[in-house]
Amino acid sequence: LRELEQALQWFQDTQAKQQDRYYLDHKDVYSNILYVKEDRVALSHLAQEAVIIDKYRPETCCIVGNYYSLKQQRQKAVQYFQRALKLDRAYTSAWTLMGHEYVELKQTEQAMEAYRRAVNVSPKDYRAWYGLGQTYEFLNMHLYALFYYNKAAMLRPYDARMWCAVGQCFSALLKIPDAIRAYERAVAQEDSEGIATQKLAALYRQEGRQEEAAQCYLRHLELRYLVTSQAPTTNPTLDAIVQGVALETVEAEALLFLAQYFRSHGQFDTAALFCSRLVEYPGPEKEHAKGLLRDLRSRGRRYPTRSSTTAGISGEGAGAPPPQSPFQFSP
Repeated sequence: LRELEQALQWFQDTQAKQQDRYYLDHKDVYSNILYVKEDRVALSHLAQEAVIIDKYRPETCCIVGNYYSLKQQRQKAVQYFQRALKLDRAYTSAWTLMGHEYVELKQTEQAMEAYRRAVNVSPKDYRAWYGLGQTYEFLNMHLYALFYYNKAAMLRPYDARMWCAVGQCFSALLKIPDAIRAYERAVAQEDSEGIATQKLAALYRQEGRQEEAAQCYLRHLELRYLVTSQAPTTNPTLDAIVQGVALETVEAEALLFLAQYFRSHGQFDTAALFCSRLVEYPGPEKEHAKGLLRDLRSRGRRYPTRSSTTAGISGEGAGAPPPQSPFQFSP
C-alpha cells in the first residue's frame, strides 16, 4: 500500500476487466487505498455497490466501516467493523481497523485488545504490531512501544515509517546512537516524506556532527520541495529548491541552520540565498536571517532580498545543484 498510485491503478484496471460484477474479494483492500487517498466519492460509490451485492459479507462491512471512518463518524465505523467480526472472527483487517478507530476515540484499552486479537489471528500483520506500538507511545510507555515497533520493523524492514517509529522511541528513551541508526535506516529506505531526514539532522546537531546535519537538511528541503511545490522539476537547482519549498517550522529551522553552516565555511553567497528565503517568514528565524544578511553585507558585498531572488540570483550557489559531500548515510 506504500505505492498507492500503482496499487490504485491496478485495482481500477482489474475492476474494469472483471466480468463478474458480484465479485467482492479484495475490495476491502481497495477501500483501504481509497481511504488513504481520502477519495470520499469513490469510497462512497464502492460502499453502496458492496451493500447492493451482499451486505452480509465481512468485506462489505469493512468497506462501509472505512467510509464512516473517513467521514469522522468513529462510532459507526466501529459498529460496522464489529459486524464484520461477527461474520468472521478471524478477519484480521477488521480487528486492526477497529483498533485504529479506538485509538482515535482515545479508548486505549479497547484499542490494545483489538490489536492483540489481530496479531493472535495473524502474527505477520505488521499493522497490528505498529498499532500496539502507537497505543503504548500514546501512553508514554516508550519501552513497550519500542518492543512492538521493532516487531513491525522486522516484518517491514523496507518501510521508512517503521524505522522512524523505532527512532522516535529511542530518542524518547535518550538512546541517541540507537535513534541515529534507526533514522539512518529510514533514510536508506527512501523516506519520501522527509520525516527521517529532519529528525536525523536534529540528532546530528545535538551530537555536534555539523556536516552530516547539513547534508540531512539539504536532503530534507529537496524532499519537501518535491512534495509541496506546485510544479517541481527533476534535478532541481539549489535556487529552485530554496525558492520553491513550502515553509513551515521545520523548513525554516533547516534554512537558518544551513545559512549559518555555509557562512562558517566561507560560502557567503550560498548563505545569503538561504537567508533571503527567510526574510518574509513570520517566525523568529526571520530576525536571525536579517542579522546574518547584515553581517554578510558588512563584508562589502550586496545580497538581494526575497522579492528579487525569485527573479534570479547571481553568484556562488544560485543556479548550482545542492553542495555535495563525501558523507553517505549508513544502511
